[in-house]
Amino acid sequence: MNESAPVVKETGWRNERVSSSLPEVYRSMKIPKNGSWFRKFLAFAGPGYLVAVGYMDPGNWATDIAGGSMFGYTLLSVILLSNLMAILLQALAGKLGIVTGRDLAQACKDHYSKPVAMMLWVLCELAIAACDLAEVIGSAIALNLLFGIPLIVGIMITVVDVLLILLLQNKGFRYIEALVITLIVTIGGCFLVELFLSKPEISGVLKGFIPSSEIITDPKMLYIAIGILGATVMPHNLYLHSSIVQTRQFEQTTLGKRQAIKYSTWDSTIALFFALFINAAILIVASATFHTSGNTGIAEIDDAYHMLAPLLGTTAASVLFGVALLAAGQNSTLTGTLAGQIVMEGFLNIRLKAWLRRLITRLIAIIPAVIVTMLYGEEGTMDLLILSQVILSLQLSFAVIPLVKFTSDKLKMGEFANPLWLKILAWVVAVVIAVLNIYLLVQTFRG
Repeated sequence: MNESAPVVKETGWRNERVSSSLPEVYRSMKIPKNGSWFRKFLAFAGPGYLVAVGYMDPGNWATDIAGGSMFGYTLLSVILLSNLMAILLQALAGKLGIVTGRDLAQACKDHYSKPVAMMLWVLCELAIAACDLAEVIGSAIALNLLFGIPLIVGIMITVVDVLLILLLQNKGFRYIEALVITLIVTIGGCFLVELFLSKPEISGVLKGFIPSSEIITDPKMLYIAIGILGATVMPHNLYLHSSIVQTRQFEQTTLGKRQAIKYSTWDSTIALFFALFINAAILIVASATFHTSGNTGIAEIDDAYHMLAPLLGTTAASVLFGVALLAAGQNSTLTGTLAGQIVMEGFLNIRLKAWLRRLITRLIAIIPAVIVTMLYGEEGTMDLLILSQVILSLQLSFAVIPLVKFTSDKLKMGEFANPLWLKILAWVVAVVIAVLNIYLLVQTFRG
């Protein structure tokens, strides 16, 4: 199909869709036409959990640990607010893919001029590389803590996951979803035990979910709070979700799309509540273990690992923490691979073999991680982890604003365009995210 062929203007798109998103799995999973709503929901369930992975990756752990150890349960309200924002944005991403048949990258390429689209592509690739960097470092730290494997060796071991991902992609998309859900359950199970061992104060936890004015008035608390917000909503997840919802064979009718939007939104919302539980659990454990014992300076993953066992009186606490960290790091690599493929194919229409694309992305993350580890050791890798979150924060608005713009456009979305109340809410969230991330960047560069 000719890429430059004009589309009827009423559609709101300048060009015909050149190709489907993730063609090897596009509309590969059947949806039962008959049967109960639960059976249909199960057929749609899966993509939300791949999206939820990005909200519990190692990059989030440091901010949650710092927030809990320094300020107790107070910042639980920030985690809740971040999650609600994520639920809204992921629902919009899913709707864009279902209604238009385009992922966010393809939509950006069509809507914006070539220079703007190229800028968005470069920024998104940087964000994916930064996210991959966090996963590499997180997995390497977990291997070091659990098995004593040197950080550099651990970083090199993470290359092996290329083979695992290639195997799963060849077997079918359900296998990737099944592995991701298994790892999420592993992380959740580990932190369920951690919560039991740490014995948090229930009244304090419940109070923590109520927003406090102290978060705004205390500069240190505000900085950590914005860090949590910035680390929670992941830009590449918006590209990912708009693509993987198209793996389902829903009917290309108004009713079929409406049903797909409903089940897809349920799927991502339920999955993101799992992410809320895990992020909240990290902060609660840090608060109940470190803050209450006066260890308010615990802000790094390895410090938390080493302090859990003596404070809780069992080595199981540290081991479970390490296992959860390793599962989080490996889980995030799966979704990072898919996001990288979607972004490259959507913006450039360049198709690389899955293993080659994954290897390139992984090497971009491994090279700086190895250099920094060799020069500065563990302290340097933690600084690199923080830098990766800053890069993610910088790119976030460049994904959120186009998403809100496209899903609010009646020409592009037709009757599925955001109603006025949703349009206002989405733009408020987009502006809040942009302002907070600018503040976070300014404060970070000021030191």
